[in-house]
Amino acid sequence: MSDLSTNAKTPVRPVRSLPIERPPFRYLNAYAFDPSLSLQLENASINCVIMKVPWEHDPTTGKDLVEPGPVGEYLEVVDFDPPSGCFYAPVDLNNPYLLAQNGLQPSEGNPQFHQQMVYAVAMTTIKNFERALGRPALWSPHRDPNLPPAKQDQYVPRLRIYPHALREANAYYSPNKKALLFGYFPAPTSDVRFHLPSGMVFCALSHDVIAHETTHALLDGMHRRFTEPSNVDVLAFHEAFADICALFQHFSIPEVLSQQIARTRGDLGTDSLLAQLAQEFGAATGLHGALRNALGSYNDQTDRWVRAAPDPQSIQSVTEPHARGSLLVAAVFEAFLSIYRRRTADLLRIATGGTGVLPQGELHPDLVTRLAEEAAKSAEHILNMCIRALDYCPPVDPTFGDYLRALLTADYDLVRYDDMGYRVAFIEAFRQYGIYPLDVRSLAVDNLLWQKPVKQDFRPQVLPMLRKMRRLDSRQGDTTERERLFEQQRTACAFLHDQVFMRLPPDMAKELGLDVKDLVRHGKPVIEVHSARWAHRVGPDGQTLNHVVIEVTQGRPAYFDSDVQEQVDASLHAGGDLSAARPHDFWFRGGTTLLVDLDTGAVRYAVYKNIWSDARLARQRAFRGGQTDNSLRAMYFGSFKEGMQEPFAFLHRMRT
Repeated sequence: MSDLSTNAKTPVRPVRSLPIERPPFRYLNAYAFDPSLSLQLENASINCVIMKVPWEHDPTTGKDLVEPGPVGEYLEVVDFDPPSGCFYAPVDLNNPYLLAQNGLQPSEGNPQFHQQMVYAVAMTTIKNFERALGRPALWSPHRDPNLPPAKQDQYVPRLRIYPHALREANAYYSPNKKALLFGYFPAPTSDVRFHLPSGMVFCALSHDVIAHETTHALLDGMHRRFTEPSNVDVLAFHEAFADICALFQHFSIPEVLSQQIARTRGDLGTDSLLAQLAQEFGAATGLHGALRNALGSYNDQTDRWVRAAPDPQSIQSVTEPHARGSLLVAAVFEAFLSIYRRRTADLLRIATGGTGVLPQGELHPDLVTRLAEEAAKSAEHILNMCIRALDYCPPVDPTFGDYLRALLTADYDLVRYDDMGYRVAFIEAFRQYGIYPLDVRSLAVDNLLWQKPVKQDFRPQVLPMLRKMRRLDSRQGDTTERERLFEQQRTACAFLHDQVFMRLPPDMAKELGLDVKDLVRHGKPVIEVHSARWAHRVGPDGQTLNHVVIEVTQGRPAYFDSDVQEQVDASLHAGGDLSAARPHDFWFRGGTTLLVDLDTGAVRYAVYKNIWSDARLARQRAFRGGQTDNSLRAMYFGSFKEGMQEPFAFLHRMRT
């Protein structure tokens, strides 16, 4: 037997190593809720979790896109504390020591962990949106009025996040800055249940607050007119939708879900962390517990949590945006509970021998696991439905009833056979909270679906642009394509404006709720094309939907004096020009959302608000209060003449 170690004549050939692939995710430590739960023995073990954040890289060059900050493709964390004039050193998530331990450990006292926390939660929220919508997320553009109309929208590559921007109990999304600003403040000295007296409470460490504010930014990127409070539901919808997204992200954390299902013995209709939002923030601002709860509240007199009973009459009297929005949140959560109970009914029958009554003691771990799986699946379906519905909403003046119709239509479009009764569960839950569309006579599913248009046929005009978008479709999924996608959509909007909607026959425009005959300035129709965004979705049966979502809006001068309104309207109908109309009190907006089949060019749905609707104008005039500066809008946003500066700052500050 030869000794290979001494055989110098034997050639040594190096073995070629296999390439090491880049991981699909970056694993980062974060709080599941907020720091206060880590000081509660019951919840400490579930509050520190590891989040799976997509690994951002350039597929062309292979270069990692996350730089110290963190700064990536979507987000830029800038840790500047204006009151102290201090810049905190940015965290480098590519540091090998941090990569080896899933980033920094959760810490209230480390500003770099605060940076990691806001990045991880915001990126998770973004990816939930992209999965549901079937396209990359884009932020609301900057508008430069000095440029030609087709170029006024300027691409915003990253949303900025300031973890320590304010020394106050507030956090908000700034549409002007395209940024999220988080505050921090001392806890009260009178309540020591959750906090060290006078200890700091950081909004940037609340999972729910971060997800809520990121959702505001994502929603603004899709619907620019949803920040205009034209009816009592608009502001409430912005708040409710942000709460819905934050709530249902709880169900994506397995440790939290299993623990809470075991604690509630599978009954998610009782008080649990899953239905609460911003526990630490709520307690630090004087509430008994969480800032908001989807199911109930604490009774100060009995010091016990009470399940709220649905009241269909409360929608008639509740107007404060957060309180009104909580009705929509409760309705969506009620629909989730119905679906969860239906999906788990067989498990409970098996576990109880058909009685449906669970024995005393802790649930079997296998039952907890199965219940958690069904809860997670139901929550994911509900969240996807809620996000997808945004593409089926009218572009202006949305109501809760409009959103119900959008939910049902979006789900029907992708999942034709509703075996589990999701759509009926939504109708029933909304009905319990008095939420109905204004323009239907029946709550049957088929009656609530948006109707397909009868006369519109844009295929000869739109197909050239759709073919171009279809060719680029396969290359638009990469994150580095977002700017090119934005430029393509801006080009499509300009094309649709000039070649389609400016040339619409009056009768076709009327069917879309628009007017190209009487609403003209200098002889040309006044039309805005806000978006032409594509959506590629795959249903549970493998069917695919390729849509282009086109939003078109118009403004009509409106007046609180009905006599003046009649005079101006008569002048416009008689051939008058908008440039000669007397100064208006506010803009009354109409418009349509068109869902166009990307493959055929056929218009599948036209969701519109009629620009000449006298009934809607009367409701809007009444809502605005009859006076420019005393209206509800002025209360939240300042004077009409001053314009809207920081809407969510005032809205959130008023609530807190």
